Amino acid sequence: MSKDNNKPKKVIQHAAMDQFSVLNGEICIANKTISEISLIAGQTPFYVYAKSVIADNLKRLRRHFPKISLHYAIKANPMPQLVSFVAPQVDGLDVASGKELKVALAADMPPENISFAGPGKSINELSMAIASGITINIESLTELERIKTITDSLNKAANVAIRINPDFELKSSGMKMGGGSQQFGIDVEQLDPIFELLKAPNLVLKGLHIFTGSQNLNSESIIAAHDNIFALVERLQTQYQFTLEHLNIGGGLGIPYFPGDTPLSLEPISKNLNSLLEQYSKLAESCEIILELGRYIVGNAGLYVCEVTDKKVSRGKTYLITNGGLHHQLAASGNFGQIIRKNYPLAIANKMDSSDQETVQLVGPLCTPLDILGSKVILPNANIGDLVAVYQSGAYGYTASPRDFLSHPEPIELLL
Repeated sequence: MSKDNNKPKKVIQHAAMDQFSVLNGEICIANKTISEISLIAGQTPFYVYAKSVIADNLKRLRRHFPKISLHYAIKANPMPQLVSFVAPQVDGLDVASGKELKVALAADMPPENISFAGPGKSINELSMAIASGITINIESLTELERIKTITDSLNKAANVAIRINPDFELKSSGMKMGGGSQQFGIDVEQLDPIFELLKAPNLVLKGLHIFTGSQNLNSESIIAAHDNIFALVERLQTQYQFTLEHLNIGGGLGIPYFPGDTPLSLEPISKNLNSLLEQYSKLAESCEIILELGRYIVGNAGLYVCEVTDKKVSRGKTYLITNGGLHHQLAASGNFGQIIRKNYPLAIANKMDSSDQETVQLVGPLCTPLDILGSKVILPNANIGDLVAVYQSGAYGYTASPRDFLSHPEPIELLL
């Protein structure tokens, strides 16, 4: 055996999870320890979202992008109380269903600052959007034809924006949603009939929506996408001779989930956007530029908390069995888009100061080997009754999970 093989393997660490304070050895949110929050919840498992972290995220975005409008994508976390908390701090809300539209309207956001995206909107959803006066991001010629039929029957105008599938993609993106063949948006080379139909009197073109991908931690990739978006808009305006009230350049700003992930640097993205606003000053003077963000606003503000219900050793491996799992936090289990399973940041939330550690398999109560919250994870020695916290659970957690799977009790949500 070579000397290299005898070297200890380097442990790749998670990025620091320092968004929450620690009090008496416990994670603390809104001056409440995790044990106190558990009592407030009245049960485990539960999700808890920190208002202070959300507010800090929005302040950071405002500081870096003072000339850009910020929209919150409700699909990241549609909890009504959370949306109502976020709404006064942003410039608009973006919805992806009729139910989300109702949440957005209840949050007192003006309809002109709400947009509706999604490739399969129903006739009822289109009618709701038109009646509400929001902007519909059209995703196909068929959808625009349906909108025209509804406007004709209601004798009411519809505000629309064209969601464009560009001829470029966002590299290094967790999920690519633009470029190549997509279910999202209208291919840029198929816009002729769209602009022809938009001549109808009840169809009002408000803007463009060009979203190329999500969960990106590479600032250079985001910069390249922004460069391409502005160049594409200039090209299309020259070709089709239209004006815009807004240009939604999507979001895609990622947060660190896995070992080795580093937080995204906003400074170079901000600097480049300011340069683009100068370069395309005619567009910027007459058009609102929108960043549509969900995960970046709320993702790191949430914890999923479950309780250790059993501890056992099986052939040399220690298992912590909890009352939570993939049915509540699908993404953390690795079954929500991961090809190679990686651990989310984890903690024994009531033993943050403990120096005694062990390597464990952290699993849930379901009758499937897929129910894993942590594999070969080093945590403080835990006992039955201790609380396990899954960080980065503020986005695509509760509503993105199959909560009825195997009919276990559901978690609850708290906003503190």
